[in-house]
Amino acid sequence: MLQGSYVALVTPFKHGGIDWNALEGLIQYHLDAGTNGILLLGTTAETAALAQDEKDTLLRFAMQKIAGKVPVMIGTGTNNLSQTLANTQKAKDLEADFALIITPYYIKPTQNGMYEYFKQIADTVDIPIVIYNVPGRTGVNIAAETVVKLAQDCKNIIGVKEASGNVVQATKIIRDAPAGFSVMCGEDALNLPLMAIGARGCISVTANVAPKLVSEHIACCLKGDFATAAKQHGHLALLNELMFIETNPIPAKEALCLMGKIEAEFRSPICRLQDKNLALLSDGLKTYKLI
Repeated sequence: MLQGSYVALVTPFKHGGIDWNALEGLIQYHLDAGTNGILLLGTTAETAALAQDEKDTLLRFAMQKIAGKVPVMIGTGTNNLSQTLANTQKAKDLEADFALIITPYYIKPTQNGMYEYFKQIADTVDIPIVIYNVPGRTGVNIAAETVVKLAQDCKNIIGVKEASGNVVQATKIIRDAPAGFSVMCGEDALNLPLMAIGARGCISVTANVAPKLVSEHIACCLKGDFATAAKQHGHLALLNELMFIETNPIPAKEALCLMGKIEAEFRSPICRLQDKNLALLSDGLKTYKLI
């Protein structure tokens, strides 16, 4: 079963290109800190700003460094069916454990359109698929009923990254989906509430900077120790808030720079934090003894 704390890994840049030394360091940071799985080429990775050859090289490099020590999820979704199929087949060829496929952005498809889209991908590429629902970025929400129908009709659609912020929607999926289907929280601030109603883990931005804290929190939830988890949730609240003080992944990358792990380099239109927010972030990281 898909479960635990997965990090939506950032892509470190240096002098305009991918910083391979920093990327290797980040992977080792997560292996050492108890992160349960690593997502490559998610939203947090600035995937839209990467050229195809960069994506291919990054995947080969990261898969070699991770070397099966933890499960790997690869973001393969686009708003073009043919490209998504090709990306998903590549994830399978690289022996990734899961493909994360976002709802087609910009197009605003109907529920029937999304059902047909995901079903065709699932029927074509035999890899465990996780639907990624993030309407704040895509402009479309995949309904609980559509997710459940896909889970029932496609044996390899095994989970959803639920980042709608809608706890009622998540509740319906958890209630109605087949046994073994995993809801993974895609909003760090809602990790505890969703775990309390039956989610199996998170795909986290905050884990970029505090992987041990996040993995311990999710492990506590999975054990059913919600009294301790509530205290952890309260402790993480400020850090979760800081990670979204501006558009993700800006704060996470700025934090990792302050921690000495990467350069604070982005690809336009993603840019540096405003000075006032950088000061708030720095103060917050000191509170958590991360710098």
